[in-house]
Amino acid sequence: MITYKLLDKYKNIAHFCSTRNGGVSVGNYASNNMSPFSGDNLTHFSSNKNKLVEHLGDGCIEIIIPFQNHGTEIREIDEAFLKLDFAQKNDYLHGVDAIVTKQANICIGITTADCVPLLFYDPIQKVIAAAHAGWRGTCGRITEKTVLTLMDEFGSKPENIRVVIGPSISVEVYEVGKEVIENFEGAGFDISKIVTERNNAFYLDLWKANQLLLTEIGVQENHIEVAGICTFTEHEKFFSARRLGIKSGRMLSGIMIQ
Repeated sequence: MITYKLLDKYKNIAHFCSTRNGGVSVGNYASNNMSPFSGDNLTHFSSNKNKLVEHLGDGCIEIIIPFQNHGTEIREIDEAFLKLDFAQKNDYLHGVDAIVTKQANICIGITTADCVPLLFYDPIQKVIAAAHAGWRGTCGRITEKTVLTLMDEFGSKPENIRVVIGPSISVEVYEVGKEVIENFEGAGFDISKIVTERNNAFYLDLWKANQLLLTEIGVQENHIEVAGICTFTEHEKFFSARRLGIKSGRMLSGIMIQ
């Protein structure tokens, strides 16, 4: 697992991004797949998840992982959610790409394999969030919407929020079609800041796009950390769906109030 300097200083939270190594999954899921939704043997996934719970320690009551669909739905994990049964929790988390909570000892996380994982922490209001931003989620401004949720529901001020942009595909290799660029244009993004054109091909910078969404809503630049790790390039350490296909493993980016 890796952690981030921006969040390491806060001893009342745990945070991480898992890597491919140290699990029991096989094939395209080898070895530390952390998603129950990507087609892996669920016994293997459970073993990998249990190792993570052990690493997080006795204080970790539950790891919450939503069923993502590249949208912008955001859900809160509160006391009412924790009282739901297994099926009700699954329904509540279906089609959700960001989760927020003030609950202690509940690890919230999202799974990725090239898409952008974001972890949020407001040390003043003691609230955390995790968001999944592929190109659709980024274009739909899920990063901005997560900050707005922290502001509207928890009283956060954007200048107090810390955000990490985790391992994901980089602009050097993330080639996209012109229709993707047109979607970002239509959503009001400054294409000159997030798209590079080389040899008649377009390359999209998801890291920069999400940085811009954060700073435009008031998050301070020195409160944003970009991991700068390309999952496609460093595929031996991180899962890359562009290399392995959709039926492959996922990393988990998680955060927990201790």
